[in-house]
Amino acid sequence: MRYQFQVTDLAHDPELTHLSAPDTRLAAAVARPRRLAVFCVVALTGLGWAALGLMAADANIWRALCQPLGANGGVETALVLSMWMAMSLAMMLPTAAPMILTYAEIADTAARKREPAASPLILASGYVSVWLGFALAATALQFALMQVTWLDAGRASPWLAAAIFLGAGVYQFSRLKHACLTLCQRPFPFFFANWTAEPRGVFVLGLRQGLACLGCCWALMLVMFAAGAMNVVWMALLAIAMTIEKMSTTPHFSRGIGIVLVSIGLGIVAMALVN
Repeated sequence: MRYQFQVTDLAHDPELTHLSAPDTRLAAAVARPRRLAVFCVVALTGLGWAALGLMAADANIWRALCQPLGANGGVETALVLSMWMAMSLAMMLPTAAPMILTYAEIADTAARKREPAASPLILASGYVSVWLGFALAATALQFALMQVTWLDAGRASPWLAAAIFLGAGVYQFSRLKHACLTLCQRPFPFFFANWTAEPRGVFVLGLRQGLACLGCCWALMLVMFAAGAMNVVWMALLAIAMTIEKMSTTPHFSRGIGIVLVSIGLGIVAMALVN
């Protein structure tokens, strides 16, 4: 989808007498990339949380999500993949909202000047593609951990859980984490330096932002193995933490998350040694 002159002309037409009232409102909305961006983030995030809620409410689905591959391997794989895809939408799209809205504001400015600009939906699709790839990898990892009994009932063994928390906490202080977080926190210079009106180019921008986000948040997402794959409380806490982290302008909050995660990991180690 591209915002060509015809669309912006329609949006700037003071009368719009050739359209019905609903069509006029729709045309005005389509001509405003920011509105589309907000709708995209809210709708897909809501869809992800709704899917997770339905999975958590169904006991049969819950049992299937927590079992290793059996006779119905295809069904079980589809359910686990669906869970990780829903988690990716529910947890990661809110963290991408500042980036998507930044692009939408630039595209909105271009539309007001009657210049072409690709839809923010194309940018979002590139971003989401990266996290759907992560969902595939997380699904494979979940079944692998179940096969070696390091994951039981959707939750990691104490020592694996401690390793996940400690690893995620230490990663918060790494150079790679800081570099990826900086790109996520400051999307405007990235878009300014790489701006394009071509849909394919904007999709690539979405992929690049998605990869930066993956480099920033993959370890935090793996914490769900330690907390329990369908632990809605941890999902919400991590989603909020990652969103605040990307909206911050310094690494202090990120390092605070690291301290908390390391503390939890050390606590699990202490409990395992005592027991």
